[in-house]
Amino acid sequence: MKEPAKVPISVPAPPTMIKAGMNRDIGFYVHRHLVFGWWALLVFLSLGILLEVFHGFKIGWYLDVSNETRRLMWTLGHAHGTLLALINLAFAATLGMLQNLSARLRSVVSGGFLAATLLIPGGFILGGFGIHSGDPGLGILLVPLGAVFLLSSVFLVGRSALSRPIPKEPVPKRKA
Repeated sequence: MKEPAKVPISVPAPPTMIKAGMNRDIGFYVHRHLVFGWWALLVFLSLGILLEVFHGFKIGWYLDVSNETRRLMWTLGHAHGTLLALINLAFAATLGMLQNLSARLRSVVSGGFLAATLLIPGGFILGGFGIHSGDPGLGILLVPLGAVFLLSSVFLVGRSALSRPIPKEPVPKRKA
């Protein structure tokens, strides 16, 4: 049997990227957040399914009343991680339209979203380990730091979305 010829597959950029005149720098961040967002979504959804399995099989060290804090921390880690994965995907989807977000701010915002996606759910999950008298473990201290990264990144993106786009070419004056 003869093997079919291998044809290189080229995936064209989505039309929204072409219309926005996406440059390499923006393309880098779009790709970064698409990859990170989808993989983070897989990880945190899988964590949620694992928590459901613990619940379904009535695992004592997860469901016992004395482990209520652990259950809460891990549920919060799953929920926040899933939401933050979706925020990364939303950032990737809208980045080409944020024309007023400078290269420096793109880098800051990108790093902020990535850090928040690791720190907030990670803090909740780590807080579920080493519970002391109903209080979460020291990992919970990562959550406020992640919140600062998240809020500052959302603020910068929101501010960029509010400002008027920078025209690419001069707008001709109308004759009266």
